[in-house]
Amino acid sequence: METSHYPPLALFIDGAWIGAKGRRTHEVINPATGAPFAHLPLAEAADLDLALASADRAFRLWRHAGADQRAGVLRGAASLLRARIDAIATCAVLEQGKTLAEAKTEVLMSAALFDFYAEETRRLYGRVLVRPTGQRSMVTSEPIGPVAAFAPWNFPINNPARKLGGPIAAGCSVILKPAEEAPASAMAVVQALVDAGLPSGVVQLVFGVPDEVSRHLLASPIIRKMSFTGSTVVGRHLARLAADRTIRTTLELGGHAPVILFDDADLDRAVPLLAASKFRNAGQVCVSPTRFYVQDAIHDRFVAAMSERIGAIRPGDGLDPQSTMGPMANIRRPAAVSALVADAVAQGARLAQGGEPIGQGGYFWQPTMLTDVPATARIMQEEPFGPVIMTARFSSFDEVVEQANRLPFGLAAYAFTENGRRANLIADAIEAGMVAVNTTAIGAADAPFGGVKESGHGSEDGPEGVMACRITKAIHIA
Repeated sequence: METSHYPPLALFIDGAWIGAKGRRTHEVINPATGAPFAHLPLAEAADLDLALASADRAFRLWRHAGADQRAGVLRGAASLLRARIDAIATCAVLEQGKTLAEAKTEVLMSAALFDFYAEETRRLYGRVLVRPTGQRSMVTSEPIGPVAAFAPWNFPINNPARKLGGPIAAGCSVILKPAEEAPASAMAVVQALVDAGLPSGVVQLVFGVPDEVSRHLLASPIIRKMSFTGSTVVGRHLARLAADRTIRTTLELGGHAPVILFDDADLDRAVPLLAASKFRNAGQVCVSPTRFYVQDAIHDRFVAAMSERIGAIRPGDGLDPQSTMGPMANIRRPAAVSALVADAVAQGARLAQGGEPIGQGGYFWQPTMLTDVPATARIMQEEPFGPVIMTARFSSFDEVVEQANRLPFGLAAYAFTENGRRANLIADAIEAGMVAVNTTAIGAADAPFGGVKESGHGSEDGPEGVMACRITKAIHIA
């Protein structure tokens, strides 16, 4: 595969790009081939100390930057992302595996988010309290301080944009550690901000051994906020580190999204929406529809319609325009999905589609559907994070609510019904941070994105994503 346009990989610390010479490195693997094609420099303790000092200095200046300056940087970066869409999207395909069309959509989502945050810089309102003449009491907000942000590999463009846009709009500096598996995409987002005029030190980009980096940054008194997207297990670990210094946290952790299809659902509309949402990014999406609870009367009809859709999916290299689903992102994912599928079948589930790896090279997996999966199967307890649909039947409203809410996760949920009252009732009954009824559109630049229970707390995107990086201050003047 052509990689000549792929950039030399580097850290970005104290306003300078730092290459791999003389440093430990990490091999970047192309998921479509399983072969390494680039080397990423890893930060040492001295690099992290320099990044912390630079972030501290920059925060003292950026916190006083006016709304127009912060908005100008974000709008400029959004324009540059759109202008560079082909190069950025191609890098994402090479290092993460998704299709080129999906990667381009991710660039546009990131640009839209920066544009929204640019406008939010003018809406950081406070309020004046009612007091006697001659007195004033005001509630204001101010930037919380330098932020340590940790982003995963599944959306290598949009996850870094989320981690950077909110703090920058709020007036904070940021040290970002993206996933080592997909570094060039994050570099491109940082470069767009720098080229749009972001002052030196407001953003630092570091890669390294994850536990080394997180422990070092979160132990520093400079860091005032931690933002993490990833697994619940790692999120708990980082939350403990943050708790030692009472650092504010935003955690967007694992999900296992239920999908409820009532017997009056419009399957002609629901099936294509759900198929597109389920198999995008090879199912490696935290809000991916996963546990399909289908009412008895339509279960078999749904399975037949979804099987037809699955049969039309064309797995392949993400740069091949004929491919409609790319490989899984790393060597760990096919093995994990294989174990979950085998366990489900052993417990009585029927393998209706797929269930096997594809080819000899790369990390490709067949689009898969398991039907009549028992609740005891591991795949009904653990997020598969792969291209697998599991169905189970239900008969009553109360039964399906109990099944949907029985896991400790609560990130996203989906329901399909043509009954307006039932739509309202199910939206209220589901325990999730985001619920979509008769749609799979679960995220938008102006809408909060986050979960409940063991899926985390706090939100990114929307006004909430900016306010998560600001602290409330009450001022009383007599």
